[in-house]
Amino acid sequence: MSSIKHEVWIDAPQEKVYKLLSSAEAISTWWDKQTIKETSEGTVLEHSPGPEHGVVKFLVLANEPSTLVKWRCISKHPNNTPASEWTGTEIIFRIGGRDSSEVAMDKWASNVPIQTVIKFEHCGWPASSKYFAFCCKAWADVLSSLSQQAVNNAS
Repeated sequence: MSSIKHEVWIDAPQEKVYKLLSSAEAISTWWDKQTIKETSEGTVLEHSPGPEHGVVKFLVLANEPSTLVKWRCISKHPNNTPASEWTGTEIIFRIGGRDSSEVAMDKWASNVPIQTVIKFEHCGWPASSKYFAFCCKAWADVLSSLSQQAVNNAS
């Protein structure tokens, strides 16, 4: 299995970044419009990236204030869409301060304004995934949108 990994440095407080990850309404400000459903399994976030993909559903596995948000993709999708390889994968946002990143603590990074570090991982990808590289770039774009929203909300 493979994982997409990104480390995002954000000049906004951890609490504000966490809030952008912890509710359907807030996630909708930097990603697709989300809805929330309470199920027998727990809280499920849903969004529709387009009719060809169907509705993407994430079971919320963890929602720990200012430190961790974790989801599992529980929806199934047509084989000819990137979402087809998401079923069963997990998406993890580990939230910490500058000191949670060895790289952000390097001397060269000392002048970069960093209040929050997100260590992002989308894990459980099939080794032979044809959509892995595409989704790696797509996640970079989505995380950039999250970062920008956090900075805008912090000011």
